[in-house]
Amino acid sequence: MTSGEIERGPHSTYVARLIEAALDAADEKLGIDSVVLDLRSLVDSFDALVVTSGRNDRQVRSIAEEIERFVDQRLALKPVHVEGWDSAQWIALDYGDVIVHVFDEETRDYYDLEHLWSAAPAHRTERLR
Repeated sequence: MTSGEIERGPHSTYVARLIEAALDAADEKLGIDSVVLDLRSLVDSFDALVVTSGRNDRQVRSIAEEIERFVDQRLALKPVHVEGWDSAQWIALDYGDVIVHVFDEETRDYYDLEHLWSAAPAHRTERLR
């Protein structure tokens, strides 16, 4: 591994930096109730979900765009797949090891991913503005 590469895998600095970039971006655009669900002990296909909300479709898009920008700036990484731009009720950004979900408040309440993945340790952010 060269000095510019980031270690990947469980407990890696890569995953931690990816999560931090997503949270910082959500915070920058005033994302609501951001949470990280640690799924390492429950699934093998990815390590974590980052979930946040916006008040309306414009804010949901703005948060998702900022997440893409921060992750690209900090890690030179683009999402593998993105879903939900058209309606912007729920935008999912798949980064492989981390999947970021940006919801409007009503859609987040309806799908309730925190309840669906209730066996996963949840880390809520208490960030100062």
